[in-house]
Amino acid sequence: MKKQATKYIFVVGGVMSGVGKGITSSSIGAIMQARGFVTTAIKIDPYINVDAGTMNPTEHGEVFVLDDGDECDQDMGNYERFLGLNLSRVNYMTTGRVYQEVIRRERNLEYGGKNVQVVPDVPLEAIRRIEKAGADIKADVVVVEVGGTVGEYENILFLEAARMMKFKYPNDVAFVMVSYVPIPSKVGEMKTKPTQHASRTLNSVGVQADVIIARSEVPLDKKRKDKIAIFCNLRPEHVISAPDVDSIYDVPVNFERDKIGEILSQILKLPNHRTTDLTQWKDLARKARTVKKPLNIAVVGKYFDSGDFVLSDVYISVLEALKLSAYHNGIKPVLTYINSKNIETGKMKVAELAKYDGILVPGGFGTAGIEGIIKAIQYAREKKIPYFGLCYGMQLAVIEYARHMAGITGATSREINPEAKELVIDIMEEQKKLLENKNYGGTMRLGAYPAYLKKGTIARGAYKAEMVSERHRHRYEVNNAYVEKLEKAGLVFSGTSPSGKLMEIAELPKSKHPFFLGTQFHPEFTARPFAPHPLFTEFVKAAKARSGKK
Repeated sequence: MKKQATKYIFVVGGVMSGVGKGITSSSIGAIMQARGFVTTAIKIDPYINVDAGTMNPTEHGEVFVLDDGDECDQDMGNYERFLGLNLSRVNYMTTGRVYQEVIRRERNLEYGGKNVQVVPDVPLEAIRRIEKAGADIKADVVVVEVGGTVGEYENILFLEAARMMKFKYPNDVAFVMVSYVPIPSKVGEMKTKPTQHASRTLNSVGVQADVIIARSEVPLDKKRKDKIAIFCNLRPEHVISAPDVDSIYDVPVNFERDKIGEILSQILKLPNHRTTDLTQWKDLARKARTVKKPLNIAVVGKYFDSGDFVLSDVYISVLEALKLSAYHNGIKPVLTYINSKNIETGKMKVAELAKYDGILVPGGFGTAGIEGIIKAIQYAREKKIPYFGLCYGMQLAVIEYARHMAGITGATSREINPEAKELVIDIMEEQKKLLENKNYGGTMRLGAYPAYLKKGTIARGAYKAEMVSERHRHRYEVNNAYVEKLEKAGLVFSGTSPSGKLMEIAELPKSKHPFFLGTQFHPEFTARPFAPHPLFTEFVKAAKARSGKK
């Protein structure tokens, strides 16, 4: 029997960014998967950067790391969570990455000496990557999110690639536009004109939306659906209402109420006798909506400030991992974002952390706010508040313990003070030459590495395994010269590399602290909606126990 041709769903943005194009793409993928189709997803970012690794998180949000070490946009994390897949670098492209490959091929005479042009050669390279991502896993459906908003100069080459694919495969390509439908407060009426303009701008590059996802504060009424349909040239039932929701896990369920799976199957001529089984999603969405008992977690970080606003997207995978473990334990996570610089400067008293059930310190780089984080860690350790440190959060926990429990009063990291004598955290040997040569992009210890877990530890009990694989993104490590002294002072390195040379997990025994644990890796990257991460779950359980005592 001949295999069904691979289908491609392009998701583009209209009117404005930041209204959930990534969650929309993830939800469409989950719905097609729930209809029994092998599905994968691709993110196209229109910036010149080759990857997301060198960008400031306050500008771009979280840098998500894949198993193969690719540093990419946070939407890749949404795809992995919603689809339950481990994606690879073939699922991610940027303008810089595409141009880099075109230029490499030109230099190697792979174009046979012909004139290499922006069009069609750059769109053709994008198409090659899109088709490869589908072919690699023999996908039935490939969801392709085009970053940015229609009308921007940056993404026009990728829209051209989409147009060319529609010409090449007329029955195998569908276009979904995610557009914002505002309700101006002084007008008091939902306005569709911005969406109409976005649709016509999309038409101007040769693309017609098959489906419009209408994002708004409230559900669309029939009048607005009809208006968008007639002025944007599509059927009213192809206008999908996407109101604000309390949980992103409601989105697939909401979309399916408007039968988006059936609609896309019809457009793409996919077998349409299948039903969409969203039982697990409905159960998760119900938990997210109905759990009432609050769990107060302080997330103490460096990157929350963005002008007059709090930017939580820099830690989106951490926050989702916390939520998922909390929902599965029947509790509602109440997350407070604390800027460590406020503790450092005295603007916030560290004793204010006493009201929280748990304290989490996520990853970061640089020196700003570090002493504030160390004060928070010391307070958590001394007051027996469950503490969970990720990457830098583990390194700073080791420094705090070294200073106050192991008698290494000058303990610090080379990253903080390269001239210090007591470098408890030092640069990895293979990283020294890279930094000397200013070779920063894509050169950290990146991707999945194995770790051995010691018996009788919190980590081993949580994972229920002797060996695990987790994703990393760092240049600095615990200095082996101090390990023995730290262990004699009571710190347990419960996870190490198989060679025993790299300290992967540091913790205190439960006899000394209910939960005090840090990981050199990023466990948040592998938390999934239907498989919460075991370390986050243990942290949540410890915080829940403290909440019960309070």
